[in-house]
Amino acid sequence: MYKEHKLTDVKRTKLTSSFLNTFEKRILANPPGVCPISTHIAYLRTARSQTCGKCIPCAKGLEQLENMMQKILDGNGTLDDYVEMFWLAKTIRDTADCAIGYETAYMVLLCINNNKEEYMSHINNHKCQADVSVKVPCMYNCPANVNIPGYIALIGDERYDDAINLIREDNPFPTACAFVCERPCELQCRRTLIDAQINVRGLKRFAVDQIAADKVKTPPRNEATGKKIAVVGGGPSGLTCAYYLSRMGHSVVVYEGKEKLGGMLRYGIPNYRLPKDRLDEDIKAILDVGGIEVKCNIQVGRDISLEALREEYDAVYLSIGAQKGRVIPIENYDNPEVCSAVEMLDRIGHGDLPDFTGKDVVVIGGGNVAMDCARSAIRCHAKSVTLAVREHQEDMTALPSEIQGALEEGVELMTMYAPVKIKVDENGHVISLVTQPQITSNYDANTGMPMVRDADKEQYEIPCNVVFMAIGQQIDSEPFKDYSVEKRGNFATDDKTAVNNQPGLFAGGDCVSGPATAIKAIGAGKIAAINIDEYLGYHHDYATTIDIPTPRSNMRHHMGRVNMTERFARDRKNDFEPVENCMSHEEAMQECSKCLRCDEYGSGCMQGGLI
Repeated sequence: MYKEHKLTDVKRTKLTSSFLNTFEKRILANPPGVCPISTHIAYLRTARSQTCGKCIPCAKGLEQLENMMQKILDGNGTLDDYVEMFWLAKTIRDTADCAIGYETAYMVLLCINNNKEEYMSHINNHKCQADVSVKVPCMYNCPANVNIPGYIALIGDERYDDAINLIREDNPFPTACAFVCERPCELQCRRTLIDAQINVRGLKRFAVDQIAADKVKTPPRNEATGKKIAVVGGGPSGLTCAYYLSRMGHSVVVYEGKEKLGGMLRYGIPNYRLPKDRLDEDIKAILDVGGIEVKCNIQVGRDISLEALREEYDAVYLSIGAQKGRVIPIENYDNPEVCSAVEMLDRIGHGDLPDFTGKDVVVIGGGNVAMDCARSAIRCHAKSVTLAVREHQEDMTALPSEIQGALEEGVELMTMYAPVKIKVDENGHVISLVTQPQITSNYDANTGMPMVRDADKEQYEIPCNVVFMAIGQQIDSEPFKDYSVEKRGNFATDDKTAVNNQPGLFAGGDCVSGPATAIKAIGAGKIAAINIDEYLGYHHDYATTIDIPTPRSNMRHHMGRVNMTERFARDRKNDFEPVENCMSHEEAMQECSKCLRCDEYGSGCMQGGLI
């Protein structure tokens, strides 16, 4: 009997674990736009099922919370119910005996506070807020709102030129994003409910590898309006804004401080991740639209004043990016053998490869820029490259694939070590980085990540000859200090991307948000173009009609995700040639077949091309 009971218990545990695995997929694929109160109730019910029933606050209190929340969701709640629910949650948090009770109540309090407007809508209007509706997750999470199901369907039909032009309706950098996009679109892909997220970026890469972007004819411009706009900065945000303004019929002049267009895509991302000849395909296609004049090697604020541009043009868009690297002011940080990772990558972007033969290199930082710097140092023949990172590997901000790539190429990762000072010899040459071991501390309320503090351990020296700091980027806003620049150096804008109290002056991208991803900068440029068009008194429609294939029946059986492969580390670490391999035709067609076409099957409104 005893053995039988144990076997039954094991079987029950396995079945429950299998169910919970499916339940976890459901949570991961929870689409944006779902009523938050309904998700709060689902969480509360799950937590309630775990209670042991021994303490009253948890056993009875959580049930009362659920009933109150359900009453409000049904449109029958009052403001008194909301207030009572708030105080009950606080009482449970403060009096429950174990984490099941107090952590659940703590989360309920967060939900109540962070979604007050939604609760008030259910109480006062007896329904969800107007903007709460089921959306297509991939399109909603894409900062540029690209029609992802549409272009996947076009790729599946082998209509690669149409796929590229559909992407261009919202993102004029299909090739660059095919190489470096961090793919936020995949975060809540509903395919997760069945097996795994669709490899969206990989499919985009397949499309632009079949036909180069500059070989696909760009859509025609609207009739010329006679309006002229100056765009300051020829990076992804500035060129995106210029592209859409030109398609609307306006004339654009791009002022770029460097000798070539591209911004951080050219001067901040190494060639092994984004080949510059492929970037040029996107830029050429953008300029082929017409109506865009480019003036390189002209820095606004040095060669021409912003005031002069405002007098000459009908509107001005500032997209100067964040191209200055930050440094930690520790001892000897100003030594010639110490510099920011951004400076090093900029040097490489200009074709000036440093020679680190026989040198030990240390990179401080755990983000993508740090990975780019470390992997570039390997390719510049460094004797050794060490990453000194304050946090654990799982808390680093770099993409896991970038960390893995660096490790494969021979970069040593030292986590939980904070820089203290840089030691030099009597001749002023760097000999080591002195670090202080760290210990995990409290969670940061803003980021939700654990902080670190100095551990009670001896300092550790990392021998090195060169130190690069990859601890963030900042905006060179000094020439624009009289134009609503915030304390942190970013431009202050309103919800229409207009610089505060400066008519006709707009700003977007990293110089507003701070250092972010290329796709976010692209999305900002697109929004700015729409707002500038409205400011000039227009409401242009520049969309091109592309016949998207009719959805086929969903492919519902479980199938693994096609992941991109890379050249062997032993080969790729010796050059700056692209590391990532493209999908084969067979792989791309298989991945396309997995798309559930959420745009057509009851998951959103496609009016106007945006979710």
